[in-house]
Amino acid sequence: MPYQEERVTSVRRWSDKTFTFTTTRPQMLQFENGQFVTIGLRPEGSKLIARAYSIVSTAEDDHLEFLSIHVPDGPLTSRLANVREGESVWVNTKTTGSLTVGHVQPGRHLFMIATGTGLAPFVSLVRGREVYDAFERVILVHSVRTAQELAYREELTARSGDRLLYVPTVTREPFETPERGADLFRSGELTRRLALPDVDMAQDRVMLCGNPNMNREMRAHLESIGGVMTSYKGVGTFTVEQAFVLHHTGD
Repeated sequence: MPYQEERVTSVRRWSDKTFTFTTTRPQMLQFENGQFVTIGLRPEGSKLIARAYSIVSTAEDDHLEFLSIHVPDGPLTSRLANVREGESVWVNTKTTGSLTVGHVQPGRHLFMIATGTGLAPFVSLVRGREVYDAFERVILVHSVRTAQELAYREELTARSGDRLLYVPTVTREPFETPERGADLFRSGELTRRLALPDVDMAQDRVMLCGNPNMNREMRAHLESIGGVMTSYKGVGTFTVEQAFVLHHTGD
């Protein structure tokens, strides 16, 4: 049976729109950091309502962790927003996704550009070891509308150092970095502020996850500077999660 009934073990609310929840992990579930899985709820008397969610926890953890936004009229998120510890969630045991270390060529610096809940797969990656084996530095840029939506901010700030550089940006209220992450990257301001060499797609790699408009803008920019997107043709210098559309916030 592809779906297994699991239990919610904790819920954390970041803002009125975003929340994290953890569940028990199906014994047979295997995944790589950065992948996603389909999860769902079975309302009484109804069929399973399921959507794809990136996994925030790492492959080594004995639990699963997810980051979600509450969409008031969303068939699943409107119900997930009210889920409590001990309640059931159905988890598919098949995982996939194009935001793993193996989906980009090894290189110098890895830039992860996320908006809203598109942060989720990148938290999994920076918690793991493989990404630091493949790259000299990892730069994680997370853009949201309000500071409350900066999920995992304390953890990511604490993890920051020589190997991981974390750049939170907030676009709809006063904040030290009010620019969109994609704009910072494209203008070259991101590398200047971090005292890094200019982005060189012959050496550097990029992962994108978030607002579809951001993904499109960044794809066009990366291709214009020599980037090659990973596809069925082979592993390139940047990758975008295209297999599904998450409910993302942020600009």
